[in-house]
Amino acid sequence: MNVRSLLAAAVAAAALSLPAGASHAQSVDVAASVEAVTPRVVAWRRDLHAHPELGFAETRTAAMVADHLRSLGLEVRTGVGRTGVVGILRGGRPGRTVALRADMDALPVLEATGLPFASTATGSYMGNTVPVAHACGHDAHVAMLMGAAEVLAGMKDQIAGTVVFICQPAEEGAPPGEPKGGAALMIEDGALADPRPDAIFGLHVVPGAPGTLWYRPRGFMAASDRVDITLNGRQTHGAWPWKGIDVISASADVIQTINSLTARTIDPTTTPTVFTIATMDAGVRYNIIPDRAVLSGTLRTFDIAQRDDLVRRAEIAVGNVAENYGATAEFGVRQNAALVFNDEALSAWLAPVLEEAAGEGRVNAGAPPTTVAEDFSYLSQEVPGVFYHLGASADGVDPASSPPNHSPAFDVNEVVLPVGVRAHVLTALRFLERP
Repeated sequence: MNVRSLLAAAVAAAALSLPAGASHAQSVDVAASVEAVTPRVVAWRRDLHAHPELGFAETRTAAMVADHLRSLGLEVRTGVGRTGVVGILRGGRPGRTVALRADMDALPVLEATGLPFASTATGSYMGNTVPVAHACGHDAHVAMLMGAAEVLAGMKDQIAGTVVFICQPAEEGAPPGEPKGGAALMIEDGALADPRPDAIFGLHVVPGAPGTLWYRPRGFMAASDRVDITLNGRQTHGAWPWKGIDVISASADVIQTINSLTARTIDPTTTPTVFTIATMDAGVRYNIIPDRAVLSGTLRTFDIAQRDDLVRRAEIAVGNVAENYGATAEFGVRQNAALVFNDEALSAWLAPVLEEAAGEGRVNAGAPPTTVAEDFSYLSQEVPGVFYHLGASADGVDPASSPPNHSPAFDVNEVVLPVGVRAHVLTALRFLERP
């Protein structure tokens, strides 16, 4: 039996195994509606994949989402957080409010998937024209949320409450020169107001067994900080390093110091911590030691107090290294995403709902934390929420060897798209049904 057959069997089995208070007829209706909309979800995903847009430039994507939501009779707000879209579905009966979120932006990556609908788009990034691709799966996220909106709109009379659909720009971080990313700006523009959700849910495709879902309560995805270090020295001939202040050697010591801080001063069994220096820009000629070196990197943490202490110690250590060489150092930190903290009570409640969507035994509600980051964290700081992952590796491929997100070869197995649609739909319905 192939993966598609297994998923079809899981969907059928899930319809027979419902949480307390759930309607069998309603579950069967959801299954049929998701099956009916799946060809459109696949088509939307392929169209979005072929036309990716960078953060805060998602004009075509936003228009596509807004037009679809309006066609379903939803109230639609556009331009929320620059290019974000908010759709509001008011059910046939009064009740609480639940939000479902998807992200829209692509990455400055040259696609190498070989897909017939592969991207050939370009965009502007840091003043340069760059290739653009959906190398993180946000095309699938948007398509699945559009599908969920269509299914839920078709059940409007059965819904007691309100569903808010949030399509967010710039999840991959604020573009250079922008002070905030998409989630923060959407919050400022009232995405979580009028009506204010009682809970919010979101998902992300990643390498994993196709159609499986996983998450964990409390800290699931790391807080992400960007670290920038500038070393200022004195230029000299490469043959006379003692006549200048060598920022190249100082940079090497800074990198080793950063590596030692995390490897030798933090207990990895208590909380995962990653501190990586990823770029270094210095010099223009092989025999000239420059007067300036610029380094940048990322810090990933799961504990706020520990993060603050590590930043404090890193700034002191970098300053000490610079002083040893007679150089000066500038040290800056900017948060790209806060810790994705899954509400404990909602996390416990959600497991059987996701099993209804994916099938028995296909949900892990106690997965290990992951050091990648997500600015869904800002949304779930405002209202209780849960963020979970959807396995989307190719059929028969070991997820460990699947191209990871942000890789030029990253792709989404389209067989998982209806699982994501079902997860969105059932999460909203079951939350609104809660006593």
